Amino acid sequence: MFDFSIVTHWIHNLLTSLMPDDLAVFIECLAIGICILLTYAIIAIIMIFMERKVCAAFQCRLGPMRVGPWGTIQVFADVFKMLIKEIIAIRHADKFLYNLAPYLVILASIMAFSCLPFNKGMAVLDFNVGIFFLMAASSIGIVGILLAGWSSNNKYSLIGAMRSGAQMISYELSVGLSLLTMIVFTDTMQFSEIVERQADGWFIFKGHIPAFIAFVIYLIAGNAEVNRGPFDLPEAESELTAGYHTEYSGMHFGLFYVAEFVNLFIIAGVAATIFLGGWMPLHIPGLEGFNTVMDYIPGFIWFFGKAFFVVWILMWFKWTFPRLRIDQILTLEWKYLVPIGLCNLLLMVIIVVFKLHF
Repeated sequence: MFDFSIVTHWIHNLLTSLMPDDLAVFIECLAIGICILLTYAIIAIIMIFMERKVCAAFQCRLGPMRVGPWGTIQVFADVFKMLIKEIIAIRHADKFLYNLAPYLVILASIMAFSCLPFNKGMAVLDFNVGIFFLMAASSIGIVGILLAGWSSNNKYSLIGAMRSGAQMISYELSVGLSLLTMIVFTDTMQFSEIVERQADGWFIFKGHIPAFIAFVIYLIAGNAEVNRGPFDLPEAESELTAGYHTEYSGMHFGLFYVAEFVNLFIIAGVAATIFLGGWMPLHIPGLEGFNTVMDYIPGFIWFFGKAFFVVWILMWFKWTFPRLRIDQILTLEWKYLVPIGLCNLLLMVIIVVFKLHF
């Protein structure tokens, strides 16, 4: 498995040999920031196109086909349209908070996105408390959504924001319990360490029943966390027009739209990292030839393949199940997922203490 830290160390040594250390670090930070934004934008474009095609497949349609081959240029046309659209100022809105809200949402999304380890030595933020940081950073997005609904001076936006806030805060508990279950199993919160410990087997296979239960709970709660169907009641078109971003137009609406899709990828990327081995290839004990061939596939191919597989599963959820009512959404969380998550956490603790794992 190729270690990209070799490349980053070589670039750092080259820059420090040509210029002062402070300037070299500044250029490195600037380059990393540009790479994150470019990757973020590319992932958003891929996710939007994938959503349209997957939705069309489940509804026995073709999806976008006219703009470019197989409709591949349609997303770029929509992005260009969004960039040139006018941002309409709302007369009685709280202008400062109204303009601040979409940037808080996109900031939280980019910070969480920066925690994903795409390959060995290819993680931007690889803290020893990486999972804790990701949970804290992603929580900022809730503040942006609540501000968007309240500052718009629109009753539908406010109702959508309150629904979204209640839903996201509730389901964060189940997401946290699922991740805490795996932290107990791995004894670390650092993403790179979690991936390294799956070199001899992905946790979804060697983590016993609690790991699988945590994976299922994480998928359900993560789907609700990003307001995706069937948990998309905060954006119920038949009731609330467009939910908390009803009064937003132009690129302000575009920021909400892009953040929603990339947040879905972040949920899938964390699932791929913690449960499915991250950049680690698939190894089957006893099949050395097969394992050798798998090792030749680059780590980032494994990571994106697993992440987009989880994305496809979550899109399958959205376009299969009907939308839930708000009482059903909260009942599912507080009466079912939280108790199951707590019992699952206790079971994992017992397995680790008595060394019952593989």
